[in-house]
Amino acid sequence: MRKILIVVDMQKDFVDGALGSKEAVSIVDNVVNRINDFDGEIFVTYDTHQENYMDTREGKYLPVPHCIEATDGWKLNDKVQNVLSSKKYSTIHKPTFGSTELVELLKDSCEKDTDVLLIGLCTDICVVSNALLLKAHYPEMNISVDVACCAGVTPESHRAALLTMKMCQVNVINEE
Repeated sequence: MRKILIVVDMQKDFVDGALGSKEAVSIVDNVVNRINDFDGEIFVTYDTHQENYMDTREGKYLPVPHCIEATDGWKLNDKVQNVLSSKKYSTIHKPTFGSTELVELLKDSCEKDTDVLLIGLCTDICVVSNALLLKAHYPEMNISVDVACCAGVTPESHRAALLTMKMCQVNVINEE
């Protein structure tokens, strides 16, 4: 059985920076514990924008510069980076919500013999996008999202994303 953990965008700008929230801060220890206890392959995504962010389509809809490559806000949360320093992991720099690179990296998996767990930020944007991309490409793959390790832009949009993922047969675990 291939086990894969995908740590989505646990970057400073999403935790306590430009787009941070108390909900994002509140999951950091859960994320650290999940990474620490995980035995399998780990992929870490980085939301990655350039200096021209405000001129992009996303910048027009979300006019808050964030995760500009090589800035402090683009880096992982310190606690998350510390736990990852003792693990082997692969990084994926993605310019948008979902990662087609991640889909490609998993293409050699036998769908039925692969368990994928997504954790991170934001439930309602990048987590849901990656979960649904993977589900669309690999319908027999066991894909799960750990609620205790995710936070959305708002509590309401977080819940809506969880419901959407459930409807698309993504396992939602550790719900209250």
